Amino acid sequence: MITAHSGGHDGDGRGGRRPTMEDVAERAGVSRSLVSLVLRDSPKVSRDKREAVLRAVTELNYRTNSAARSLAERRSRAVGVLLNDLHQPWFADMLGGLTPPLHARGQRLLLGDGQLNRLTDEALTATFLEMGIDGLVLAGTMPQSPNITKMAGEVPTVVVGSRDMDAPCVDTVANDDTAGGALATRHLIELGHTRIAHISAPTGAVGTLRQQAYENEMRAHGLGAHIAVEPADLTEETGYRAALRLLSRTEPPTAIFAANDLSCMGALAAAAELGIAVPDRLSLVGYDNSHLAKLRTICLTSVDGAAVEVGRQAAEALLARIEEPARPATTRLITPALQVRGSTAPPPSGRG
Repeated sequence: MITAHSGGHDGDGRGGRRPTMEDVAERAGVSRSLVSLVLRDSPKVSRDKREAVLRAVTELNYRTNSAARSLAERRSRAVGVLLNDLHQPWFADMLGGLTPPLHARGQRLLLGDGQLNRLTDEALTATFLEMGIDGLVLAGTMPQSPNITKMAGEVPTVVVGSRDMDAPCVDTVANDDTAGGALATRHLIELGHTRIAHISAPTGAVGTLRQQAYENEMRAHGLGAHIAVEPADLTEETGYRAALRLLSRTEPPTAIFAANDLSCMGALAAAAELGIAVPDRLSLVGYDNSHLAKLRTICLTSVDGAAVEVGRQAAEALLARIEEPARPATTRLITPALQVRGSTAPPPSGRG
């Protein structure tokens, strides 16, 4: 259906009535279905008929009614996005890449907080399904509840930033966490550190891969005896507590690689509380290269997980999945890079 701009009058002078798609078809001398094809920018329409329809649209001062178009196409023009943790700065950067391509294709984003318990999980998934969303983005390490698994089986779905869902028609776009963990650890080793510790992430592919990369890199350089891992949950508070435990050891580390920037911020706070200067006595490396790492007062060395590019490619994958829901699942891994700033330096003399 075509509706006129609000406040105007219809171009064919029919008593102010809002023109319909039939009016456009009549003016252009074509069928209503062909008008629909032109308005959807279908390549199946000849140049002459396309120009006739567009000329009629201009003459009659029409615009498409997006709600009616969505109904006709049996699409909601909405994508549901479940974020694992709204407090994590990585997600804001990822959305910066995800949103523009989806908006350019007429898709609205509906955001939900994925820190779910059983009741909110059921409510969110039910709401998304009732709205008939065209696609679903699961961002971060999401709990694999029956509701989420069921929804991913019914709606075109892309997992972003994690590799925890193994389903035949669910695409994955993530950072190469193995390469990123190796970059961070190798950087500290090349500076001369030997007592390098790791503040880990919760159970899940992301945390596991980053920890494994740290451990593998330490062993590859003959430093297996110095492997030290303290668990955290990607928050500043647990990063702080993990760092306190590490720095209170008889032989504390001279460097810490944290699984993300927020937990590394906690390590920075712990060092300050204990009077340990960064980077003179302790080097710190985070992960995500978030806006926090870039603040001049913090200046944190961090692995850039290319969150914006991950989001952009996730949008691309989701749009392809919406058009072809049954195609085989794909996995895209984006190569990370290390951004060296002021939180890393060689170890104190004789304390590597």
